[in-house]
Amino acid sequence: MFIRAYLRASTDEQDALRAKAELKTFAADNGQRVASWYVENESGSTLQRPELFRLLDDCEAGDILLIEQVDRLSRLNDADWKKLRAILDTKGVLVVALDLPTSHAAMQPPRNGDDFTGRMLAAINSMLMDMLAAVARKDYDDRRRRQAQGIEKAKAINVYQGRPVDAKLHNRIKDCLSSGMSLRKTATTVGCALSTVQRVAKA
Repeated sequence: MFIRAYLRASTDEQDALRAKAELKTFAADNGQRVASWYVENESGSTLQRPELFRLLDDCEAGDILLIEQVDRLSRLNDADWKKLRAILDTKGVLVVALDLPTSHAAMQPPRNGDDFTGRMLAAINSMLMDMLAAVARKDYDDRRRRQAQGIEKAKAINVYQGRPVDAKLHNRIKDCLSSGMSLRKTATTVGCALSTVQRVAKA
């Protein structure tokens, strides 16, 4: 069993590594260590997340996908969440989230002859994870709706200016690209989303 930790932030301005120390401590408190880390700045509302799928490609049956909260894994709509759940189930990957205590049992060796308890915990954990994923999506939709309302109000009174460009980040991206670095390597080097590098490259 390998523990693979997934760290995600939605935007380049957010620190995807924020929860790394907490996940490392949690694993140690359970007598485990994190075998590998997967970090990216991508929206949880999309399945287009290279590091998440690199993690899944690396996983074997019984491996653990460790996250801080369920919303780090998913703010997906119902259809995409079902696709991701199907991948996790097919590969036999166990999700452990710090905000989902019923999932923590997966960090411990199974008890001999106690298959019933294990199955009950797995069923409860699955149900709660679906609920938390649904709540995370609702929170995402609510925030998007409030943001859109705020933008429309600002436009109505001619004060909307849009999101400011991070000039320092864009300059670092340009320097990497001009040196011949690939788009993906540039994203990893400067610590931003691949989509941001692609936007700068097109510009």
